[in-house]
Amino acid sequence: MRKPAMGLIASAALVASLAGYEGYRAAAYRDAVGVPTLGFGTTAGVTLADRTDPVRAVQRLAADAQAHAREAARCIGDVPLYQHEFDAFVDLAYNVGTPAFCSSTLVKKLRATPPDYPGACAELLRWVYAGGKRLRGLELRRAEQYRLCMEGYLQ
Repeated sequence: MRKPAMGLIASAALVASLAGYEGYRAAAYRDAVGVPTLGFGTTAGVTLADRTDPVRAVQRLAADAQAHAREAARCIGDVPLYQHEFDAFVDLAYNVGTPAFCSSTLVKKLRATPPDYPGACAELLRWVYAGGKRLRGLELRRAEQYRLCMEGYLQ
């Protein structure tokens, strides 16, 4: 049953998926577009001198995922979603940032009357570039997000 996005939270499955895609790094590094990143993809407030351990990194990932979920839900509004759709959209918001997510065609398709669910899911497949370069890792990640988003449609 779909529930309004404003009533959904980041699931444990989403946090686990983010950990797998982002990978763990104890020492801060520059990501594909040069942003200082730490742990499981954390960027907020990170400097290249920062370090973390696995426990703190998982705790921060869970908190960051929840924050991105709240921000994404505000953009989506009361559009009803299945948890798996919400998780796919929050994964994208986590990866590209909520400002980019909120201004996307994907969100416009969700907020249409009636919502264009398959169209919104298909928009995930467009987000495969970082720093102007098409990245294989992003292609694989978006394909998995699309599959997750389309559960029930693709049978």
